[in-house]
Amino acid sequence: MTDLLNNYIGGAWAPATDAAGVLDVVAPATGTTLARVPLSGRADLDAAVAAARAALPAWRDVNVIERARRLFALREGLLARAEDMAQSVTAEMGKTIGDARAEVARAIEMVEAATAIPTTMQGRILEDVSRGIDAETIRQPVGVCAAIAPFNFPAMVPFWFLPFAIACGNTFILKPSEQVPMTQQIAFEVLDALDLPPGVVNLVNGGREVVEGILEHPGIDAVSFVGSAPVAKLVYEGAARAGKRVQALGGAKNHMVVMPDAVIGKTVAGLIGSAFGAAGQRCMAGSVVVTVGDAHEALMGPLTEATRALSVGDGAQATTDVGPVISCAARDRIRGWIDAAVDAGASVVVDGRAVEGVDEAGAFVGPTILDGVTPEMAIAREEVFGPVLTVVRAASLNEAIAIVNGSRFGNGTSIFTESGAAVRRYRHDVEAGMVGVNIGVAAPVAFFPFSGWKDSFLGDLHAHGPDAVEFFTRKKTVTSRWFSDGQGSGAYFVER
Repeated sequence: MTDLLNNYIGGAWAPATDAAGVLDVVAPATGTTLARVPLSGRADLDAAVAAARAALPAWRDVNVIERARRLFALREGLLARAEDMAQSVTAEMGKTIGDARAEVARAIEMVEAATAIPTTMQGRILEDVSRGIDAETIRQPVGVCAAIAPFNFPAMVPFWFLPFAIACGNTFILKPSEQVPMTQQIAFEVLDALDLPPGVVNLVNGGREVVEGILEHPGIDAVSFVGSAPVAKLVYEGAARAGKRVQALGGAKNHMVVMPDAVIGKTVAGLIGSAFGAAGQRCMAGSVVVTVGDAHEALMGPLTEATRALSVGDGAQATTDVGPVISCAARDRIRGWIDAAVDAGASVVVDGRAVEGVDEAGAFVGPTILDGVTPEMAIAREEVFGPVLTVVRAASLNEAIAIVNGSRFGNGTSIFTESGAAVRRYRHDVEAGMVGVNIGVAAPVAFFPFSGWKDSFLGDLHAHGPDAVEFFTRKKTVTSRWFSDGQGSGAYFVER
């Protein structure tokens, strides 16, 4: 019998008491069942909220230096289990082991960034805003914070939020994706070993019922979400309606502009890593190449050759370049997108709809390149979330910028060129929150915010970086003066 996963509530592992059912956690490379995850109900969420609220006063009173020290210990614990977590990511999500190791490393970098909290949480003070009156702003925790995580980064995305939230003195509830719940079981084993006060961190497995409960629960003060754009909109509206602070990171359609002066060899490597890394299942994946002028003729031959050379297979194998997508349902949906694009007039340069030499029970789609795509086609506008790269032509940089800005999404974009003038123009005019220059995946490091725009983000404060401290704290301004002038009872005499 495959193991049934537990929740982690109030400092202890516990089975779901209110589960509506159980789901199999399926390995996308083989179709085998890895574990079973309970679809916890409202009673389980209620228990987690109660534990988090009970822990909040004492955890808030732990001094900020000690909270930072707990994060240093968390870093060391995660480093010790890093390979276990990476193997888990590959098994349950499917990405290659190299990609999974990089993901775990990024999760640990988030913890490292959060250890700076004694500095980053500091307030401000100004003396003599009026005669003898001082004003200061201090930061205090928001309260109980919850995060709803996606399937594509089982290790990293929860750590966009967890370390910053608890560093700021909040308590925390995580709902991992029910498709990939195993990696956070390992992370919470590390957290459990830290001997945090019971209830500071909690994990509730589940699906839609837990998500809706998080949005509605009066005991939860702030909600973080990462997922598709339609669900991000629902989460934002639901949490905001309930009076919660909310950040909702949605989908994307990221463009990569290739100028005629681009260094082709290095550009091809950047495009392939962006489009086909994690089998295209990243909100920062580049899925549209916009070739400007003569760049198309110079690019397509090397890009096609390099794409055809990629090895598709089980991500656990060191020779694999592209692993499976998350599920067979996702595989079939992606194939349908390719079929529809061909029907709309796109030409298939590299066809990944049929993959040889892989487990037939696996969810495999090979790297695919579609040329002759126009900006009006659905394949160029909608998020496919798979290893499909579309190629759109533009006559000029102005036209390329117009194509990029015509998207309803605004997560990330890249430009490949050696022209500083082109870069200056592009970064100034393009409507996207993250811009790469000769970098295929322009995802920022932990101490900068993940700053999507337009339909890619709903809220005011983004994930990690300085925005994380802003999101997980409330500012309180104190204006004060003292009437005794130092001569009151028990005060030192002060001459003026």
